Amino acid sequence: MPDCSVVPRLPRTIRYAAAALALVTGALVATGMALEGRTRRGIAARIAESLHAGATIERGSLALVRGRLDLEALAVHRDDAVGHLAITIDDLRCDLLPLGLALVAGDCRELAISGARFEVSSAALFKLRPPRRPPLHAGRVVIDDARLVFAPTALVPDAGRIAITIAHAEVGDTRFKTPLSWLFALRALDATIELPAGLALELGYDHGLLRVSGALFGAAPVTVPVALPAADPGDDARAEIARLGAFGKDVAQRLVLQRVADWLESRSSP
Repeated sequence: MPDCSVVPRLPRTIRYAAAALALVTGALVATGMALEGRTRRGIAARIAESLHAGATIERGSLALVRGRLDLEALAVHRDDAVGHLAITIDDLRCDLLPLGLALVAGDCRELAISGARFEVSSAALFKLRPPRRPPLHAGRVVIDDARLVFAPTALVPDAGRIAITIAHAEVGDTRFKTPLSWLFALRALDATIELPAGLALELGYDHGLLRVSGALFGAAPVTVPVALPAADPGDDARAEIARLGAFGKDVAQRLVLQRVADWLESRSSP
């Protein structure tokens, strides 16, 4: 009868590799815990510098082994002669390269934002000097439960106050020169936009098609193909906002023309 108490010993190379892996894993866990506060403060400093505002992040965790940075309670605030800017984000997740590779390549593979609130009173808030450090970069962005509020002079000066509630948005490769830089790489959107005089529109964007219903457009969606403007690496924050404002005006005009065309076609149908 074989002696079950005798366990074959693993080859020495395997034992050494296992020990080295355990050592590296432990070192990465300890390094992540040690660097979490520094990383959190560094991100807040980059945001503050890019917006010339105060920025804080209350809590966070950095996991270098699996490659993930979790941040909670981001707050950005600015109130001065230029205008009012307020940003809060409940949860922010940045997926990094695993196994400590984030120490040499710290961009987010995916950035997930949940519970964001954004208020801006003037486009002049984005007339800023270029920051010394490069903007935050993400290969993919997912946004859930966000609300953006623009005063009459913030994005489209002659449109009045605009509020956008985003249920869900999916975005491609983005460099955050402003909090709205993700719009250049938008892939899918489910949102509601509130306009002056109590008007509201339901917005949907997918595969290059924008669908709008409600308010003056009626219950039946009006659909137009939309080619998003490309982000220009040479643009500063002010130029990006101006480009988005011009794009918004053009899309609004096209939607109105399409609504008129749809109405005329319905009237001429037997």
